[in-house]
Amino acid sequence: MTRNSSRDTAARAAADLEMRAGPADHAALRLWLRLLATTNLIEKRIRRKLEDQFETTLPRFDLMAQLERAPEGLKMGELSRRMMVSGGNVTGIADLLEKEGLIRRIADPRDGRAALVRLTEPGRREFRRMAELHERWIVESFAGLTGAEVARLGTLLAKLKAAARALDEREVES
Repeated sequence: MTRNSSRDTAARAAADLEMRAGPADHAALRLWLRLLATTNLIEKRIRRKLEDQFETTLPRFDLMAQLERAPEGLKMGELSRRMMVSGGNVTGIADLLEKEGLIRRIADPRDGRAALVRLTEPGRREFRRMAELHERWIVESFAGLTGAEVARLGTLLAKLKAAARALDEREVES
């Protein structure tokens, strides 16, 4: 093993959140860190590929994905809520995409004080190109699992999500 590959391996291990827990820690804590580490690894790869292939960022891709799902357009506040980021972050991304001609703001016909954000036709074409590869990259990320394992993991994560949501709702109510 070369010195650089040893350094790379050590850096990856240091960055892996799962390494923070040991056998003596609760299984739920170890699982939480494994989920986080796996998510971070996949997200890092997707971010790198979006940058390399399209010179864009994941937040820009995410904003365009939200608009693709809402061809009638979305208000900035709704975009912010769907993306789970601040309004300022959405505004900054939208400003850049608008300058590039990928989105446009139009007056909301139901609320003259508000604007709707929509993909332009060039924006829609660019998003479709990115989305096709994005889906391929996600599928590749799960290639280590069989179809049945992906389905089972999906079922288990849905169950965990429902339990976490119920716990959160109980805590908010009290």
